Amino acid sequence: MKTAVKEMSNWNIEKIRADFPVLSQTVNGKPLVYLDNAASSQVPQVVIDRGAKYLREEHSNIHRGVHYLSQNATTAYEAAREKVKRFINAREAKECIFVRGCTEGVNLVAYSYGRKFVNEGDEILISAMEHHANIIPWQVLAEEKGAKLRVIPINERGELIIEEYENLLNERTKIVAVSHVSNSLGTVNPVKEMIATAHKFGVPVLVDAAQSVPHFPVDVQDLDADFYVFSGHKMFAPTGSGVLYGKKEWLDKMPPYQTGGGMIRTVTFEKTTYAGLPEKFEAGTPAIAANIGLGAAIDYLNSIDFAAAARYEHELLEYATEKLSAIEGVKLIGTAREKASVLSFTIENVHPHDIGTILDQSGIAIRAGHHCAQPVMQFFQVPATARASFAFYNTKEEVDVLADSIQKVIDVFA
Repeated sequence: MKTAVKEMSNWNIEKIRADFPVLSQTVNGKPLVYLDNAASSQVPQVVIDRGAKYLREEHSNIHRGVHYLSQNATTAYEAAREKVKRFINAREAKECIFVRGCTEGVNLVAYSYGRKFVNEGDEILISAMEHHANIIPWQVLAEEKGAKLRVIPINERGELIIEEYENLLNERTKIVAVSHVSNSLGTVNPVKEMIATAHKFGVPVLVDAAQSVPHFPVDVQDLDADFYVFSGHKMFAPTGSGVLYGKKEWLDKMPPYQTGGGMIRTVTFEKTTYAGLPEKFEAGTPAIAANIGLGAAIDYLNSIDFAAAARYEHELLEYATEKLSAIEGVKLIGTAREKASVLSFTIENVHPHDIGTILDQSGIAIRAGHHCAQPVMQFFQVPATARASFAFYNTKEEVDVLADSIQKVIDVFA
């Protein structure tokens, strides 16, 4: 990572910030500095308006109704799926399954793929930096099937040790599940190369993309990912929206995750046959408004030059890294050479929860805790970290406020 950032990119930050109404408010009498984007990003006005339009003018159940409202809602919902397909460059829209978020997407694959393809003595390969949502489903599957969960280690910088990954792959490996970007460290993993290595053994790869899709352009065909899962609420869309992308050849072989209305072709008391993709994995009434909102969020990202936004965010991360590194008593946790918009840190003799509480008094929203990544905390021998995470609507001036307020925390506990 570069050590100095002199000037930020030519990014119209005032115009961007005006798109997000929440950013104009004050907290504890101070302008809100929202640096908790890795937990949930904020929502632009156009997405709020699109959700309101659905609730005001189109609200109806989808797919099975022949009346006007149902037809309109169905059209809007499936248009959102098509937007997802183009945004991640899936081959077909039906490879994009709507789920409530990344967690449900991982559970779907663990349950459905795992139930069919993982057996006693097989191995499931994950990494030491995974979010709990990409650990526990595989742990449960391994326990139920008599399989073994194996873990790719990390180094002191918070990077995967790729040589160890290559050594762990073998003929017993049935799936690899790895994050594209670590939510607790910001590390960007070399998933394209990891996927290519796994495919040499005929092993499919699931990528947890919760922290990548909001921050830089993604092409699932270029990555050759078998499964790619992400949440809408981290990419400027409503909560309850999300996507599991899966290659058709895998999804066709997998049994349904849930059963009920909407995912069937025929039902008798003797036998049920299932619908094709994507309906096979979308039982019941979905989060219609949320996923239409996800489509609107994608429209927004396409309207702002998303690649330029990614460059700006990276410069902001570099600037914040430089500022916090210069503060005596602050230790950065996760110093990988390739990082996205996460900066985790500790302050000597100050618990992260105290850091978060004091910063909130200055209107600064960060996250404090283990970030659903307790194995990472155990590796670095810390109970928790404070985490500032950035989006393209954050500013250099907000980083300055963060740094000044961290210095005040240190002074309080001195």
